[in-house]
Amino acid sequence: MRLDGKRVLITGGTGSLGQQIVRRLLGGEMGTPERIVVFSRDEAKQHYMRLSYLHRQEATDEIIYENFEHSLRFRIGDVRDYSSVLQAVREADVIIHAAALKQVPSCEYFPFQAVQTNILGAHNLVRSIRENGTSVNAVVGISTDKACKPINVMGMTKSIMERVLVEANLDCPDTRFVCVRYGNVIASRGSVVPLFLDQIQNNGPVTVTMAEMTRFLLSLDQAVDTVFAALGEALPGETFIPKVASARVIDLAKVLINGRNIAIELVGIRPGEKIHEIMVSEEECYRTVGRGDYYVIRPMLPELQLSVGSEPALDGAYSSAHVTLDHAGLRQLLAPYLADEVIGVAA
Repeated sequence: MRLDGKRVLITGGTGSLGQQIVRRLLGGEMGTPERIVVFSRDEAKQHYMRLSYLHRQEATDEIIYENFEHSLRFRIGDVRDYSSVLQAVREADVIIHAAALKQVPSCEYFPFQAVQTNILGAHNLVRSIRENGTSVNAVVGISTDKACKPINVMGMTKSIMERVLVEANLDCPDTRFVCVRYGNVIASRGSVVPLFLDQIQNNGPVTVTMAEMTRFLLSLDQAVDTVFAALGEALPGETFIPKVASARVIDLAKVLINGRNIAIELVGIRPGEKIHEIMVSEEECYRTVGRGDYYVIRPMLPELQLSVGSEPALDGAYSSAHVTLDHAGLRQLLAPYLADEVIGVAA
């Protein structure tokens, strides 16, 4: 799917993922959108995001800067507020829905806040499209591995968000609703790598929950690739999941410490955390097929099971417990994000 001449709305567009999506859209790899609207409730983040483009001066930024001048717009609003969502949706052809409360402990302490943003926000988006004859033809919802067999509030609300968007295909036949799921994005705001680096800079200790804990790891660009793949290829109601690496969190800490005299402290599981994450459950694996670099979960609703053929790509859960990265693999994965001396990678 090309976005030439399209009006793209990104909810939660000032987050790590939203900002990278904007940068890559402005670079033209999906075509030249008529307009890209960043929708969020944080005016400060919007202000600094706008300034970051105004201050671009390198020759390599000329295309992005020119596209910013012509295309990029900012809109203050909250997905919890139907009227502000409706105003933004009325001027969109494609929506990337990234707005969310995503910190697991915060959602445990403020569960209804997570419900309002993660579930009611998605409902407001669907309602705006369903009741108002909009021109929106595609919506991609950003989910998480924690939505699969959820045990925490964040995962529970994201799981229901997925179902809200999948069901919307029945109510809004002119709009294609799809989802993506992925795990921990390396070095994104609030993720474990910046936390560990800060602890290392302060001479530790580096706090790890449990020695057995594992997580899926992917780059920010892999997350954006997944969104773009779903936007271009997913059928109504499908969920795209990247095939990515997984590792023990304690191994991640050891690679970042890189032999320095810094202690690792096991502090126990935080409220709502899993030991291992799952991106496809054993119940979902039988309606999961492979498409290149992605697993694709077909929708549960029979009215949306449009694709036929293809044997299931999995015979069990796709879990981070199946560790694929050792220390050498982690060093290679982290190399693009960190100074060589931090992780001992030769230049």
